[in-house]
Amino acid sequence: MTATPDLAAPRLATADLLRSVFRRHAAGVAVITARGESGRPVGFTATSLTSVSTQPPMLSFGIGTGSSSWPAVSAADHVGVHLLGEHQRDLATTFARSGADRFGAPTAWREGPESVPVLDDVLAWLVCRVVGRVPAGDHRIVLAEVLLGDPTGTGSPLLYHQGRYNGLRD
Repeated sequence: MTATPDLAAPRLATADLLRSVFRRHAAGVAVITARGESGRPVGFTATSLTSVSTQPPMLSFGIGTGSSSWPAVSAADHVGVHLLGEHQRDLATTFARSGADRFGAPTAWREGPESVPVLDDVLAWLVCRVVGRVPAGDHRIVLAEVLLGDPTGTGSPLLYHQGRYNGLRD
């Protein structure tokens, strides 16, 4: 049995501590999309995607209230959720970068059900109805009911770990 070293000197909770701990947590990478009030598509990269319920099918994700996508997500009735494959590191980076033209070339997408932007060539996608937005510090946890989707994309999932995008290793 191995003991955790230095339990006598824990660090106080700070944003840096939280980031440092979660850099060690591998997370799947998703892109969340919505239609903005102007009709323009918006989207962002998320690693906070969580399955919440199977009856009814629901999921959640977090979004910062300072995010450029927040105004659209805060008003959207529907969102798209896209699970990225390891071949989509550039797409994940584009949707994570502030000020990027996220839906310009080379991003391939189409208007999907409920006018939600749906990205091409992803591992899986869902269209969801937003059912709640829960305040959580400088973020909101968005709860959404799954309406329809497609789980048939091919490839391995893209992961985020130690500040980098990675693929699965056997």
